[in-house]
Amino acid sequence: MFAGVFDSSEWGEVGGRWHDLGKYRAGFQRKLRVAGGVDAHIENVGVRITHSTAGAIHAVWELGKAHGSILAFLIAGHHAGLPDMHANDGAAGALNERLAGDNGLTEIREALAESIPADILAKPDSLPAPVGGNDGFALWIRMLFSCLVDADFLDTEEFFDPARTSARGAYPSLAVIKQHLDEWLASKTRSVSAGDVSPVNALRAQVLAQCRSKGSDKALKPGFFSLTVPTGGGKTLSSLAFALEHAITHGRRRVVYAIPFTSIIEQTAQVFREALVELDNDVVIEHHSNMDVCEGSENHASRLASENWDAPLIVTTNVQLFESLHASRTSRCRKLHNLAGSVIVLDEAQQLPREFLAPVLRVLKQLVAHYGVSVVFCTATQPALQPRHDPFGRMLLDGVSDEGTHAIIDDPVPMFDAMRRVDVHIPGNLKAVTPWDELARQIVAHECVLAIVNTRRHARDLAAKLPHAGTEHLSALMCAQHRSDVIARIRKRLAERAAGRDALPLRVISTQLIEAGVDISFPAVYRALAGLDAIAQAAGRCNREGDLPERGQVHVFVPEGGRPPGLMGQGAEATQEMAALGLLADPLAPETFRAYFDRYYARESSGFDKQGILDMLSPQRLAFRSAAEAFRLIDDAGETIVVPYRQPDQPESPVEMWLNVLRADPSATWVRRKLQRFTVNVPQRVFEKLLAQRDVEERAGLWVAESSRYDERFGLMQPEDHGNSEGYWA
Repeated sequence: MFAGVFDSSEWGEVGGRWHDLGKYRAGFQRKLRVAGGVDAHIENVGVRITHSTAGAIHAVWELGKAHGSILAFLIAGHHAGLPDMHANDGAAGALNERLAGDNGLTEIREALAESIPADILAKPDSLPAPVGGNDGFALWIRMLFSCLVDADFLDTEEFFDPARTSARGAYPSLAVIKQHLDEWLASKTRSVSAGDVSPVNALRAQVLAQCRSKGSDKALKPGFFSLTVPTGGGKTLSSLAFALEHAITHGRRRVVYAIPFTSIIEQTAQVFREALVELDNDVVIEHHSNMDVCEGSENHASRLASENWDAPLIVTTNVQLFESLHASRTSRCRKLHNLAGSVIVLDEAQQLPREFLAPVLRVLKQLVAHYGVSVVFCTATQPALQPRHDPFGRMLLDGVSDEGTHAIIDDPVPMFDAMRRVDVHIPGNLKAVTPWDELARQIVAHECVLAIVNTRRHARDLAAKLPHAGTEHLSALMCAQHRSDVIARIRKRLAERAAGRDALPLRVISTQLIEAGVDISFPAVYRALAGLDAIAQAAGRCNREGDLPERGQVHVFVPEGGRPPGLMGQGAEATQEMAALGLLADPLAPETFRAYFDRYYARESSGFDKQGILDMLSPQRLAFRSAAEAFRLIDDAGETIVVPYRQPDQPESPVEMWLNVLRADPSATWVRRKLQRFTVNVPQRVFEKLLAQRDVEERAGLWVAESSRYDERFGLMQPEDHGNSEGYWA
């Protein structure tokens, strides 16, 4: 049934029949009946009695190598994950070795010696051609694999937990979600009288109207779309409105909203929940990467707890989406078939990973061409994703052409002109450093100001020089719930200041997590040198409603501490080059962004497939496991730590209660979703120090920080700051 969504039901059906042939072995039956328990069928748990090679060999014997190997990948990998085809690709457990090995041959012979029903062993009369051609062959196998794994997990769930199975599918339809969103937006419109409609709100209404019109246009077929809206133009809810209209008009199944940063995913999810407040909170599934079970630690409970994206509205991260589309692990791949027939909104599309741009665009083009997917590139700063060639005409990037992308906003340039609410001051010399002491003096001169820096260390250095009273701090060392509470407090103070009820200064020091998805407005913003797109995002936090008597002021500065790390530093260099060439006279204009991205992408000397993913996934290699290991959008994903944050209005943290529930029922997906908002990611080296100091411990299968290690103002304290909350800044 799952594979039928992309015209491959015959493949799915025979894969389902043959995947567990090895379980007919007498040895496996003894394990299952005598000592196995709920984990008996998981090959890396307890006594090792394999069962996943028999069906793979049977497929090759019955269908020949060409067709049989396709099913062999699915069947051999349905517990250990998709293997590489060849052993010389380096990953353990290559498919060819398993098919030819003595252990596998013993497994199939022992299985066939038992009384397997003829309808289970039956060979299909015919099988349709693979979907997607050579370019999409690997994705098609992975999608089939997803169908098999999810069906297997769901069947196991139905056996062990019928109540959970009966609760599945209890989500409201997209039509119901759209109705509630429309009603909520209408109530917001009614709350503002016609005479009080600001130019900014008028523009937002125009954006929303065009999104609804294009979304409901039956002639506008599914494919690639661009939504180019100035920062502050209401693109978050308008893009959701388009996605719902488009999905309903064309019979799509769900909306997947992908966001580049874990640090802001909860903000977008909260915006959606507020708009859909009359529906159940779980109508929006918020799926981070940081609560996934680690490789090698999967068991019966964790498999059932893994997300399969069967809900109508998913909010996730680029890391979760794109790493899953290149994954080999069962729990990571489980959800992929549910992307078929979906609308994927890529928020802040300029953040698509440059070094992986070729495999990312390849998989998006395959989803659009063969799986009924529509993709929306949503941003104020559209990246230049068109095909690129070297001077000799050779393809550097098989991109998405402008002609192949439908613009949702007919002519965005007038909108950018109408939304000019700020002046951006870029120093003439972008090599000259502004010392922290000097910057602090400039910031203190403002009663209400936001400063955005590139790193946690820079946030420390700057915040340490500001008066404690009236200064707020935001960084990713605070858990999502903590950040949300601080942002709510900042918003409240901004409203009180606007009403004349708060005379205290409000100075906010934040890392870039505040730049996207946060509806917040200051009269003055300072932004550390970064890519032009980041500067534009910072400008979106200044005079956001256009209600100041004069334009807001955005000041770019070069911080102490050298170039920011990684791609952020390369973006800063591209900005410096444009400034030196006099190309930033109008830094927020759409044409400036295109020139910036042309220069930014030109800096990629290693190409747009740095790890060689496309070659690994070619039909000749099909190195699934090696590609999954190489496709890491974050080099050091580090470790996720659950922190005992206590909200200001609560007597204690709820984390202890949820951990107790998870200890009693490790498959409780809802608990993992709750705990996502109480986690902090740290680099591996930091985690190892915390572990050595016994500042974290494993509980209910998760790493949990000691209560003394989480500061109520600054978040998770660093290892070298043991017992000293002020030392957090180090």
